[in-house]
This record gives sequence, C-alpha cells and structure tokens, in this order.
Amino acid sequence: MILTAFLKTLGQIGDRAFRRVLFLGVGLSVLLLAAIYAAIFFLIGWLVPDSFTLPWIGEVNWVDEILSGASFLLMIVMSVFLMVPVASAFTGIFLDDVAEAVEARHYPTLPPVAPIPVFDQIRDSLGFLGVVLAVNLVALVLYFFVGPFAPFLFWAVNGFLLGREYFQMAAMRRLGRQGARELRSRHGATIFLAGLLMAVPLSLPLVNLVIPILGAAVFTHLVNRLIAARPAAA
Repeated sequence: MILTAFLKTLGQIGDRAFRRVLFLGVGLSVLLLAAIYAAIFFLIGWLVPDSFTLPWIGEVNWVDEILSGASFLLMIVMSVFLMVPVASAFTGIFLDDVAEAVEARHYPTLPPVAPIPVFDQIRDSLGFLGVVLAVNLVALVLYFFVGPFAPFLFWAVNGFLLGREYFQMAAMRRLGRQGARELRSRHGATIFLAGLLMAVPLSLPLVNLVIPILGAAVFTHLVNRLIAARPAAA
C-alpha cells in the first residue's frame, strides 16, 4: 500500500498543479535555510573581529574566513535537523493543495471536502510543530548517549511524529478530527512505517527539500485507500 502510494506520487510529478506546489515548497525550504545561514554568517561576523594579535604568532586576520566557511558546512549538517520542523510546518501550508492535485487525478469520483477553517489549520500546525520541536530537543541530548545508533533514533522519533501529523491532517479533510483519530488508532503500524520512510530521506541534504511535498501526497493516497478499505475490513 505504501509503495503503491509512493509510486503514484512519483508518477504525478509531471502534473502542472502538483509541480507548482512542489517547486513552491522547495523554494520556501531553500529560502528558510538561506535565511538561517545568513543569520549565522552575520552572527559570526559580529562576534569575530577582522583581525587580532597573538603572542609569538603575530597578527591573525583569517579566523573569520575559516569560521564563515565552517558555517556553511554547519548549515549542511543543520539542514538535516531543520527540515523536520520545516516538514511539520508545511502540512498546514501545502497539504490542501497537494491533496486536491492528488485527488483530482487519482480519485476524481470523491465528493468535494469542506475547507478546514484557517484558525484550525494554524492551531493544529502550531501544535504539531511545538511537539516536534520539544521532542527533538530532548532527542538531541539522547543522541550523545546512543552513539552510532543516533541516526536510528532520529528516524524512529521523527518517523512517528511526522507520520502521525501528516496522517492526521490528511484524514481530517475527509473524516473530521475525531474520525481521523479513530482511523489513525487502527493503522498505527502502517502510519509509522510511512512516516519512517519519510524521515529517512529527510536526513539527506538536498533530497530532503522535496520530501515534505512528496510526503503530503503519499499520505493523501494512504488515507484515501484506508478509507476505501474500511467496509471490507468490517
């Protein structure tokens, strides 16, 4: 089911509506990362003097250049962690547009959905984002104790969080808040696996820029297939 949803998502990248949302999402991700990098670059330039003098060494005027170069490498590493809250924030921004593009092509017989009130979208997005940030801050401490298993902890934690968020937001469009929770409670393992398959490529620089939008599409497929399977499961 998950593989089918992923393959259908890849097959729709050429659609104009889907491609527009994909490019917009990638563009906003790049702008966000660039803004953070610019802030770090400015902070380094403000804290580190252009030159200073050390005993027996003399004048040193290249430290800021080294730190500036290191800041770029730091941003590449930080993008792995930053893309998780970015992906979380994108659910409220892009999920409706992605879902509409997916359903227009693959589920044209579905009835239209009532739009979720903007206040509810903002509230849910901020709530999920707060949970993602809080849990990842705690996990950041744990990474130092688990050593080589840190990537697996990162994937497991964020796979669970992002799977839960993306599925809940996608299911709410069709089932409402309570219906989405009930469906999620019955398919926890499937949702976790889909979230895990989303979290792993989020740890790959550059590749992670397209994952939030592709993830929204995959979870739209997943939700609609699970809804359609409910009578058979009963």
